[in-house]
Amino acid sequence: MAPVTSVVAGGEPTPLSGQWKGPLKVPGGSLELILTIVPLTGGSYYAALDVPKQRVSRMPVDMTLTNSDVLLKIEQAGSRFTGKLSKDRKSMTGTWEQPGLKQEVKFEQGAAAVVSAPTFKPAQPYKTEQVIITNDKTDLCLGATITTPNGNGPFPAVVLVSDSGPQDRDAAQQEDYRMFAILADYLARHGMAVLRYDDRGVGKSGGRYAAATTADLMTDAETAMNYLRSRPRIDKRNVGMIGHGEGANIALLAAAEAKGPDFVVSLAGYGMPGREVLRRQQVEIMRMIGGNATQVDAALKLHDKMISIIRQTPNSNQARGKLAAMIRMSNVDIDPTMARARAAQLTSPWYRYYLDFDPKVKLPAVKCPVLALNGVEDLQVGATKNLALLSKGLKAGGNRHVKTVKIAGVNHAFQPDESQWPLINGEQQPNFSPKALALMQTWLEENTKPGPIINTPRSNPKSDVKKVSKPTAQN
Repeated sequence: MAPVTSVVAGGEPTPLSGQWKGPLKVPGGSLELILTIVPLTGGSYYAALDVPKQRVSRMPVDMTLTNSDVLLKIEQAGSRFTGKLSKDRKSMTGTWEQPGLKQEVKFEQGAAAVVSAPTFKPAQPYKTEQVIITNDKTDLCLGATITTPNGNGPFPAVVLVSDSGPQDRDAAQQEDYRMFAILADYLARHGMAVLRYDDRGVGKSGGRYAAATTADLMTDAETAMNYLRSRPRIDKRNVGMIGHGEGANIALLAAAEAKGPDFVVSLAGYGMPGREVLRRQQVEIMRMIGGNATQVDAALKLHDKMISIIRQTPNSNQARGKLAAMIRMSNVDIDPTMARARAAQLTSPWYRYYLDFDPKVKLPAVKCPVLALNGVEDLQVGATKNLALLSKGLKAGGNRHVKTVKIAGVNHAFQPDESQWPLINGEQQPNFSPKALALMQTWLEENTKPGPIINTPRSNPKSDVKKVSKPTAQN
């Protein structure tokens, strides 16, 4: 999904950040809504919605704050929240509207904000190091954490590549669920070094996420990979990538390049063209919120018209004007500022690139081993169709080392059913699917061979890898 920047009407950037939770009463019970607001460099913000019970994660949100008036618009779900911020700026109360439902909701700010990295600090059988690496193609600095098992090595290693939307190095999606921190801990305990990094404009990383395309983000992943290959105690022949969602496609794009990763694990990767993925997401979201056939059809027609405008109008200023007018015509209550913000999002470099992105074009060029895992309960990336397309595209180039697995009961964030979450301090906490972790570990053991002895000529990075910037330790 595309990144969304909040709009602050007539003033300085809002200081609101972190996670805001509120119960939404629905027929038969209630749903917990989790709104995440992350400040980005340059004074802008990223906003997203999670609804754990409906397995919704990181749904883009447009946010407008005028004095104490708050307006949230979830375009994909046909939903909105209109309310007021409390005097202490720790809660906001108002009305939530979606097809067939109108209820009062009070969002309260959580105790901690998911805005920087990392807070996950296991004192375990591995070492962690905070570094700054430089993307030589863009001169952007990326903040990163390297987790290395204790011992002499050499160790196979992997770069973790996040899903769409600006994320910190832990890929914190909901409170207490830090997907990449969990993966780093698990893999390091099983003998693998792991590098995870802040996306552009987040945490210790420079740049602007909204200005980057999928291809641009691939250069960040390649920078991280080449940096790992320059490190001591790393097996230079076994440095791969594990990508989630769009990150999986970034990893596969990198694998189609010369000197790409030695292996790839795709978690919820896309096999469908980008515009088909976005259209399917629109259908699933409307069905999930209870939209009837007429409402789903109307939403799809509007979606298709807007996509046609974007693809047929290369001048972004002209496209934004047309889109803003169409958005206001379809929703007379929408604020003009929000309509323009939505139009700007739809014409961003990322969105334009993604509309025409087709994974199968590059897949035949991928020769390294690939494991593709998708959850059956994933509402964003349908497991059956996307895995079939990934498998077909990869094998079209003669790659015989491709394995695809559909995992029952797992959502897009690779969480199992809530009933299977572990109890911590008397409360259930979200976790990464143990079945997915076991599948991944078995496959990695089979596809990473022992590397050369350290201090042999092969381990000299100057002889076999691209030049990368030296690390700078962070305090």
